[in-house]
Amino acid sequence: MTKNTIILLVIAGLVLLLGFNGCGSYNSMVTMDEGVTAQWKQVEVAYQARMDKTKNLFEIVQSAADFEKTTLTQVMEARSKATSIRIDPSNITPEKLAEFEKAQGAFGSSLGRLMAVAENYPQLQSVQAFRDFQAQYEGMENRISTERMRFNEAAQGLNTYIRRFPKNIWAGIFGIQKRAYFEAQAGADTAPDIKGMREKK
Repeated sequence: MTKNTIILLVIAGLVLLLGFNGCGSYNSMVTMDEGVTAQWKQVEVAYQARMDKTKNLFEIVQSAADFEKTTLTQVMEARSKATSIRIDPSNITPEKLAEFEKAQGAFGSSLGRLMAVAENYPQLQSVQAFRDFQAQYEGMENRISTERMRFNEAAQGLNTYIRRFPKNIWAGIFGIQKRAYFEAQAGADTAPDIKGMREKK
């Protein structure tokens, strides 16, 4: 076997090795990227469930003629803004996620205030549908918190993988980018304290 043949075989072997490594890296990145996208959909589902359930809440609260209309208006406006912000799961930037989080946070806060104020209205407390919503409220907030945490875990897995050498080279070639994280605010891991809000009124 000549020297040139050996050199060609070594080069061919390196090319094959790089090719296999590139294919394996790409497949892993695609799998993890799809996992992040799928988890983002779960985050959206949790937020949407809260949005859907509040439709009935508005009708119930509006039936209380003496209820504070300003509070209800604020919640409806915050809900409208929150529903208007959509994010492409394949392009979640820190800026877009912060905008989404801010709108959802404003809606969550105003909804919490509505629930706190509503405690002072016996007419509402006697409505079964309102009591049902109260019972589901904490669970909805907890589910949102859980789905956000799972999204961060999926994003962390992808981000860590594509930052390691030599995966970072392949990620650059294949256009796989880091995903942004939800940044939890103090107390974001627990549902709003309705009783505490009511006592501050």
